[in-house]
Amino acid sequence: MSNTRFTTNDVGIPVASDDESLTAGTQGPILLHDHYLIEKLAHFNRERVPERVVHAKGGGAFGELVVTEDVSAYTKASLFQPGARTESLVRFSTVAGEQGSPDTWRDPRGFAIKFYTDEGNYDLVGNNTPVFFIKDPIKFPDFIHSQKRLRGSGLRDHTMQWDFWTLRPESAHQVTWLMGDRGIPRSWRNMDGFGSHTYQWINAAGERFWVKYHFKTDQGIEFLTQAEADTLAGTDPDYHRADLYDAIERGEFPSWTLHVQIMPVAEAETYRFNPFDVTKVWSQKDYPLVKVGTWTLNRNPRNFFAEIEQAAFAPSNVVPGIGLSPDKMLLGRVFSYADAHRYRIGANHAQLPVNAPKNTVDSYSQDGNMAYRFNDPSTPVYAPNSFGGPHADPERAGDDGLWTFGTEAVRAGYVEHREDGDFVQAGILVREVLDDAARDRLANNIIGHVLGGTSSALYERIFEYWRNVDAELGKKVEAGVLAGA
Repeated sequence: MSNTRFTTNDVGIPVASDDESLTAGTQGPILLHDHYLIEKLAHFNRERVPERVVHAKGGGAFGELVVTEDVSAYTKASLFQPGARTESLVRFSTVAGEQGSPDTWRDPRGFAIKFYTDEGNYDLVGNNTPVFFIKDPIKFPDFIHSQKRLRGSGLRDHTMQWDFWTLRPESAHQVTWLMGDRGIPRSWRNMDGFGSHTYQWINAAGERFWVKYHFKTDQGIEFLTQAEADTLAGTDPDYHRADLYDAIERGEFPSWTLHVQIMPVAEAETYRFNPFDVTKVWSQKDYPLVKVGTWTLNRNPRNFFAEIEQAAFAPSNVVPGIGLSPDKMLLGRVFSYADAHRYRIGANHAQLPVNAPKNTVDSYSQDGNMAYRFNDPSTPVYAPNSFGGPHADPERAGDDGLWTFGTEAVRAGYVEHREDGDFVQAGILVREVLDDAARDRLANNIIGHVLGGTSSALYERIFEYWRNVDAELGKKVEAGVLAGA
C-alpha cells in the first residue's frame, strides 16, 4: 500500500518495515544486519543528554523584547536602543529538583533569557529573586550539594540544608525570600524576574554605569500556599510547565515590563551596601527603576527537547555595550555555565539551531563532536594571518568587560560598606516590606520546613539565625518549632 510519506532511516534511505524485525525464519534469531532495527535501538539508548546539575526541571517559550523608552544614554547595546525589537527565548526552572520533580516545591525559580541580537546572542541568566544564597563561587558546589540528596539514602534532607544555611549567615536574605510567599509562585507568569547580579552598561561615548535588571510581571504577583503546593506536587507535578504552554496556546501571551536600576560608577565605592554582593539589593529609593520596554512570550517550542532541553544559557555571552562587574558569583558563573554546556551537550552546542546566533559567525573554532558549521577551505585556520581571515576588532568589541581593579591577588570577602551585614537586608525585608499576614506565613513556612525532618541538634542555631534577621520572627519560629517537636 503506497503512501505519499514513507519512513526512512536517519540518512534518508527508505526502510522496509516499521513493525517487524528481520529474522532467520519465523522462529529464528534477529539478524544483526537489520541496520534499521540497530539504528532505532542504538539511537533510543542515546536519546537523553545528561540533565543539568542545577535547574534540571523547567520549561520555556519564545518571545520578543520591544524597547519603548530611550536608555541610549547608558548603553550602546543595539537591543536596548529606542524602538528595537529582539527575538528571545526564556527557560524557567526550579533549582534543586531533578527532571521528574514537581514544579511546586519551595525553591527559587530560574529565569534565563537568550536575546538573539544583531551583535550576537546576549544571555541574561537570572532568577525570580533579586539576591542569592552565597557571595563567592567557591561555596557553590557545597551549597548545591546541601540542597540535593544524601549520598547514602538518596533522600532529600532538611538537616543539611539548615546546617549549611545557618553556617553561612550571608544566606539569610535569600532564605527569607525563599520561605516567604514568593518561594512558591502560582505560575511562572505570576512572578518577577531579576538579573540578580550587577552588570555593566557602556554608552557610545565610553561612559560606564553599573546596572541591575528587573522584569516586573504584568499579570501580577501571585503565590501558592504550602498546602496548595503540596497538593499540586502530588496531583499535577507539571503544573507550571502546563500553565505557561496552555496560556500561550490560548493566545494569552504573558508579558513583563523591563526596568533597570542605574548606578554611576563613581558612587559604587561609597554606597551603603557593597553593590557587587549578590546577597544584597540596591534600594529603589536610592536608585529608582528606569523603564526600558516590554517583553512578551508569544510562541511555544515546536520540540521541547530540541528547543528547551538543548538550550544553553551562559553569562559569558555579553554583547558590545554590556559588560561584567566585580560580582564574584557572576565571574564564577562566567566559567561554569559555558563549561557545563560543553560537557552536557558538546563543544559545538552553539551550532544547534536554538543556540545559534542570527548574525554571521566568523570564528576560528573548528572540529569537535557534531561540528557542522565550517569556514571555506580558503580561510586560514589561525590568527593572525595574511590571507584574508578574520581579525579581532577592539574598537567594535570595546573591551566592555573591563573595569579598574587592584593587581594584588588576595583571598578576601567583599569590602563591607557602612550598612552591610549578612542579616541587615533580610531584616528590612521582614519589617518594612512584608505585612503582618505575610510575616505570619513566613514564620509558619519556616516552622513547617524545620519540623519536616531537621535534626533537633540544629534547632538552637536555626533560632539564632532568625533572631538575627528579626527578633520577633525568631521568637515565633522558636515557639512554633518547640511546640511542634
